[in-house]
Amino acid sequence: MHVRPLPAFEDNYIWLLHDGQAAWVVDPGDAAVVQQALQTLGLPLAGIFITHHHGDHVGGVAALQAATGCRVVGPGREALPTAVRAVDEGDTIDALGQRWQVWHVPGHTAGHVAYVNEAAAGQPRWLFCGDTLFSAGCGRLFEGTPAQMLTSLDRLAHLPDDTRVCCAHEYTLANLRFARVVEPDNADVQAAMREAEQRRARGAPTLPSTIGQERRINPFLRVREPTVRAAVQQHMACAGDDVAVFAALRRWKDGFR
Repeated sequence: MHVRPLPAFEDNYIWLLHDGQAAWVVDPGDAAVVQQALQTLGLPLAGIFITHHHGDHVGGVAALQAATGCRVVGPGREALPTAVRAVDEGDTIDALGQRWQVWHVPGHTAGHVAYVNEAAAGQPRWLFCGDTLFSAGCGRLFEGTPAQMLTSLDRLAHLPDDTRVCCAHEYTLANLRFARVVEPDNADVQAAMREAEQRRARGAPTLPSTIGQERRINPFLRVREPTVRAAVQQHMACAGDDVAVFAALRRWKDGFR
């Protein structure tokens, strides 16, 4: 299976998956971007995965479905712009010779889901996480609570280290700037910053990341690390439990420039 990001809008990625015979896309906010890629590849669109209801993730779904008759899979707990196969925690989808698990990962939105393939031995595992997890960051809490988001991120962080993390936005450099303030002595953050700067300078995406990389550089996956906890407490006094530290870290990031 081949996976590639299609840039859309200012900083979105629509993920295109194909096996040389047919394609699926994840969160197609812009139908034209997908149609151009399919035409270039000479592939039909077999299906669409939706992670959540925000317009930059679903804006192109209806047009693509009308043009191709493709399958559409999306979170059953959210209002979506077209008819979908409603999925939720524990459901599985067969697509492109892979079986995909549906995980409910609330926080950014109440019904947000992620898709994780059940990789065979020697095959890569892919995570399509929408706006729940970003490289070196996480989504804003529009509908969920800090406790929900921390639980969702903890679950994703327990995937194998080599799981490829396909986020929906190119936020890596901005997130790393914040991570560097939180943990200025984290050598992994410094190295990730250099690599991300080099990639963006030549117009290349910084994604996918990996779960192993995110455990090393992402402050939102590191709220139990003494260095992160100390930085949060110094910036914004809060209770010492994990959820309180996470909530304070997210508020800090919301106001970071």
